[in-house]
Amino acid sequence: MNPPVTVHPLGADGGRRVSVRTAGETHILGIAYNDRDVIEFLRRAGLDDPEQLLDDSGWVRWRGGRPHEWLAA
Repeated sequence: MNPPVTVHPLGADGGRRVSVRTAGETHILGIAYNDRDVIEFLRRAGLDDPEQLLDDSGWVRWRGGRPHEWLAA
């Protein structure tokens, strides 16, 4: 089974789209430019302890690059 949260590949601007799948539908949470942004999106989505979920492959799938990889601003 795929994790419900996906951090997509880096865009040209250095951000990564973050999406969540619920009830068979995918919703874009926003564009993250660092781990803090991803944590905030997960917190707003109602997930408890979002900091702990970033490296949990049961919750978050990092696509198109290594986890926690961001372009320098």
